[in-house]
Amino acid sequence: MADPARIGFLGTGIMGGHMACRLAKAGHRVRAWNRTPAKAAALTGHGVALSEDSVAAVADADIAVAMLSSGPVCDEVLVEGGVLAAMRPGSLLVVMSSIPVETARRHAELAAAHGIAVLDAPVSGGERGAREGALSIMAGGKEADFARALPVFAALGCATHVGPSGAGQLAKLANQIIVAGSIATVAEALLLAERGGADPARVREALLGGFAESTVLRQHGLRMIARDFVPGGPAKYQVKDTGTALAFCGALGLDLPVLQLVDRLFADMVAHGDGELDHSGIIREVRRRNGLETG
Repeated sequence: MADPARIGFLGTGIMGGHMACRLAKAGHRVRAWNRTPAKAAALTGHGVALSEDSVAAVADADIAVAMLSSGPVCDEVLVEGGVLAAMRPGSLLVVMSSIPVETARRHAELAAAHGIAVLDAPVSGGERGAREGALSIMAGGKEADFARALPVFAALGCATHVGPSGAGQLAKLANQIIVAGSIATVAEALLLAERGGADPARVREALLGGFAESTVLRQHGLRMIARDFVPGGPAKYQVKDTGTALAFCGALGLDLPVLQLVDRLFADMVAHGDGELDHSGIIREVRRRNGLETG
């Protein structure tokens, strides 16, 4: 590998913790920070140093990675919290959070004023992908900065340079439209099979290998059948992303009716108290609408 990088890692949640550990395992010197320190404590056993505050985590970093929960949290930590101001001129900030396109572009402008390069590089693959180093990484920014980040990306998954600042977030919105719609239709298909008198597990097995085969049918369909909704990708983040996509569509004057329906379905799931469940738990909402699920 290239020379080990000094990496400041911000946000060690469901996915971020695995990502920080993989970077340390790859030989990089990782210093991590999390808003809830206790949740990051276990990382020290995997070669990750911990920092008490976000500024200290990035002050000496060659590359800072942000894996925070939302655009407002990124603003709070990176801008208002002083991370951008604390980073060394010439260093690189890689924002791997899923945030609005406009926010990503604004971060790039603010960082440039400090002499800092920025990539918006959101990911897809959930907790499993983060743990196994199998994330799909969609990067926006300059080609040279993307090349500079490749040793980091190599430890986390497969990265594609999509285009200029904001393009990574655009790709993630496209990803989330496809994922959310696919999860919802798999839930409906399995419920149809069940109520029609077929075994949903056998139906899923029959569909694998045909045109309906997908990662969603393979992984999330199995979760639905097993009623295993331990979060790999919590529904509250799914509806955040579909809401972000709808807002951006509005700004572009686009009408995407399927996205509107899927967003409403996930919003209802969250409103009914299932926001912390994996997004495959959408089958509970579909069943609820048909009088088959309580609570």
